[in-house]
Amino acid sequence: MSILSGKNILLGITAGIAAYKTASLVRLFIKAGANVKVVMTPASKDFITPLTLSTLSKNPVYSSFTNEDDDNAMWNNHVELGLWADLFIIAPATANTMSKMVNGTCDNLLLATYLSAKCPVYFAPAMDLDMYKHQSTINSFEKLNAFGNVMIPATSGELASGLVGEGRMAEPEDIVSFIENDVLDKLPLRGKKVLITAGPTYEAIDPVRFIGNHSSGTMGFEIAKAAANLGAEVTLVSGPSSQVVTHSLINVIRVKSAQEMYDEVHKYFASVDIAILSAAVADYRPKNVADQKIKKKETTFTIELEKTKDILKSLGAIKKLQFLVGFALETNNELEHAKGKLESKNLDLIVLNSLNDKGAGFGGSTNKVTFITASHEIIAHELKSKAEVAKDLMQQILKQTDA
Repeated sequence: MSILSGKNILLGITAGIAAYKTASLVRLFIKAGANVKVVMTPASKDFITPLTLSTLSKNPVYSSFTNEDDDNAMWNNHVELGLWADLFIIAPATANTMSKMVNGTCDNLLLATYLSAKCPVYFAPAMDLDMYKHQSTINSFEKLNAFGNVMIPATSGELASGLVGEGRMAEPEDIVSFIENDVLDKLPLRGKKVLITAGPTYEAIDPVRFIGNHSSGTMGFEIAKAAANLGAEVTLVSGPSSQVVTHSLINVIRVKSAQEMYDEVHKYFASVDIAILSAAVADYRPKNVADQKIKKKETTFTIELEKTKDILKSLGAIKKLQFLVGFALETNNELEHAKGKLESKNLDLIVLNSLNDKGAGFGGSTNKVTFITASHEIIAHELKSKAEVAKDLMQQILKQTDA
């Protein structure tokens, strides 16, 4: 999954021959999982049709403040468009439009939207060689960069005039790659490695039966996505779970037993910056595992259990600079028990949830948590979706690590 997945991307198209490439650009953004809307200058419609772009983006294409053919047309709200966007990409950006952006000239919907946008703005220049090299164009580049806009450099190649040189708009694939890398580079966990555990463990009784719990793995998978969306390289060690994730920064390792999870976690722990152990690991396992399915004979059946290795405690004993987070699911004396785990397992943060809270715990889509820091600061949160809880957790970690 691309870092652009779920992002609202507004594509601004101006009147250059390179506008024909924007059909491919829209498709690539959609393929990356982004939501795309298109705003065009009126003259750009001579180079590519709104019908093509609306079909590909699955959204209306905007080119004027109102539909001039409809007396009852609603106003196309440039402010609303600007606020909707997470990223605004102007491609191609002609010399004319860039000059207007620099000087605040607002004579079409695209420019009005640009002046209203609060999000990062990227521009991909496209023009002939002499125009590209002209001092006025160079001044536009410098001023737009000074405004905080990000330039996607033009490349060299054959131009519409027949000349060969600089001024060719970057190819759609390169534009998408440039934006993905730029977004990643600005994320707070870029270059950090995060280890996360999720789901239950299954402890075999025989080849058919096991001891397990009701954990779905949802919380751990949401934490992995939240960390990756902040730029982290994530290793997710998951017990048996139906949850799936496709993200370019998440490596999923599937295990079954507590011992397998222990082995995988210790394999990666030394090289990570942050470890978040949200898995519901079995505390006990059968001491003896039958080679064959145990037949139903007696009225009662006794299984001798032995303790599994405490993964979280083992990491707390060997941690150096890693930031270590544990989870505590409690049913009574919640705060007292959570603080005890925080101390005994040498954690930097523990996430407490209680089965006494409606909507918290295993199996559901929501959770209600309380963060307890190593200094015993208590931060209670309301019931939220697990995706929102994951984001809250990552923000708490950023706060404590100053990442």
